Amino acid sequence: QVQVWQSGSGLGQSGGSLRLSCTVTRSVFSVDTMGWYRSALGKQREFVASMDSDGSTNYADSVKGRFTLSRDSAKNTMDLQMDRLRPEDSAFYYCNMHVRTAEGEDEREYWGQGTQVIVPS
Repeated sequence: QVQVWQSGSGLGQSGGSLRLSCTVTRSVFSVDTMGWYRSALGKQREFVASMDSDGSTNYADSVKGRFTLSRDSAKNTMDLQMDRLRPEDSAFYYCNMHVRTAEGEDEREYWGQGTQVIVPS
């Protein structure tokens, strides 16, 4: 059973930094797009950032220039470096990975367990 596991501290300060990590818990054939989404209290889940297997990245306008995504494709891990945090960054953050468990298998989407990020005002 493939699982996506998140780690990292969720308590930050305004103007400070936090780092979240995400990994696939067992060996798989490939991971294509890796990304992060977040869900603030009372709001729908929104896209934060993603990186394709070729290294191309996309960021939400709200985090562009402050958040940086990196991945180690050999280890199927991904980090989200969050700098210059703002109170409005407070949300539950979810890792998202598009995984192909074996050659010839269809790609499936997996979600991490979620990490609450709190940035007090």
